[in-house]
Amino acid sequence: MLISFVIPCYRSAKTLGNVVEEIQNMMREHSEYDSEIILVNDCSPDNTFEVIESLTKKYGNITGIDIAKNSGQQCALMAGFRQAEGDLIIACDDDGQTPVDTSFRLIEKLFEGDYDVVCAKYENRGSRSLFRRLGTWADRTMVKVFLEKPDDFNTAIYFVAKRFVIEEITKYENPFPYWTGLLLRTTHNVGNVLVDQKDRAAGESGYTMRKLLSLWINGLTTFSIKPLRFATIAGSVLALIGFIIIVFLVIGKLVNADISVGWTSLIATNILVGGLIMLMLGMIGEYIGRIYISLNESPQYVIRRIIEKSDGKKED
Repeated sequence: MLISFVIPCYRSAKTLGNVVEEIQNMMREHSEYDSEIILVNDCSPDNTFEVIESLTKKYGNITGIDIAKNSGQQCALMAGFRQAEGDLIIACDDDGQTPVDTSFRLIEKLFEGDYDVVCAKYENRGSRSLFRRLGTWADRTMVKVFLEKPDDFNTAIYFVAKRFVIEEITKYENPFPYWTGLLLRTTHNVGNVLVDQKDRAAGESGYTMRKLLSLWINGLTTFSIKPLRFATIAGSVLALIGFIIIVFLVIGKLVNADISVGWTSLIATNILVGGLIMLMLGMIGEYIGRIYISLNESPQYVIRRIIEKSDGKKED
């Protein structure tokens, strides 16, 4: 049985070698399995691809993919998935935080429970900034509310999946992939294994606030129409409130002719309603814009170069 490890790489020149070595050492202890590692350089501004090239020369089972422009972790995963040949596919991070040495705990759970996918569930996430903790909470809330994820399992980028799941996911060719949404529309037969996340070995997270917002918008607008339904509900509620206020104002004016029209309340109401209208128009525009970009067949990623695993020399 062949296991494919898919690792998106960005600013990981200092950590990637240790991650790969950890995988290689683990696989030597499980000689009953063959393995390959697909390293996807997401146009990293440092010398990450040079490190990938050196690793392909050191090990014979590594494929290096160089993406021409930064496309994001989700697109890099898709590039790696399409290159993977394994019966099982494992995805993990490049920063050393993923406890990749626990991969066979995930595999054992996969077969014991006859799951399609098994994801890590981090019991201890190590030292993280307040920003990252808030980001994780917001992402989980969004997935639960808008993508209707069941409560009985957790999703994470560190996972093992059977080949048919990955084959189904890679059929998605639109320019806005989102792993959790693609998983949830493929299967709900997902298990979890509790693991401890390691501290970052070097550098900082590549996820800025802008990138996190872009990721969440992908999840919201690509795999759910609930935001549009919420906009419809909010508009209906505001229209009802506005009608009730008008009725009270008319009755009040008929009962007491001395009541003057309030400019402050009028302006405040206009600003509130106008802001909500612009918000809803922006939401609709986001959906229309993504339809337009998809119709233009914008690619998920553009591959500059692939170093095939057969090109490398296996370590003695």
